[in-house]
Amino acid sequence: MRNLIFAINITLDGCCDHTKQIADNETHEYFTQLMREVDLQVFGRKTYELMVPYWPEVAKNQSETKAENEFAKAFVSTKKVVFSRSLDSAEDRNTRIVRGNLREEILKVKREPGKSIVVGGVSIPSQLIELGLVDEYRFVIGPIIAGEGRRLLDGVSLPEKLQLKLVESKIFKSGCVALRYLKQ
Repeated sequence: MRNLIFAINITLDGCCDHTKQIADNETHEYFTQLMREVDLQVFGRKTYELMVPYWPEVAKNQSETKAENEFAKAFVSTKKVVFSRSLDSAEDRNTRIVRGNLREEILKVKREPGKSIVVGGVSIPSQLIELGLVDEYRFVIGPIIAGEGRRLLDGVSLPEKLQLKLVESKIFKSGCVALRYLKQ
């Protein structure tokens, strides 16, 4: 069965609002490497609309830093599934919109052959965590205290405590720390 990875940038105080953080070259390189380990990305509508059309435009024009351009190329080359009741169509050719049952769809794609699957955003990953379907967690924690904004896993209701095992950590020159945990 394929591995489902939840990956996100957060601040020291748990804020996951993308406007409260700075993604530097090392962060983009980290997430580019992750994109090369997966062959499917899963999002909700809001996160998808933050990523597309921005990253496809960067990939097309190669208009940003080398690290951002590489991330953009990796991003657009990967298939995507977007869970949405309101999105009529996808701008990205590698994207499929799903309106059905989240649990059933994720179990279906986990059973398919392929590399790992990455899920981003907050709402869909929170639901998948509650369903017990996330196998791995990758957090890049920035040296910022936002003091406001949406908090990671706010409102998540677990039937029992989720015990994770730290399997990798990396300190970036910027002070960001990448943590990789596996579900035990």
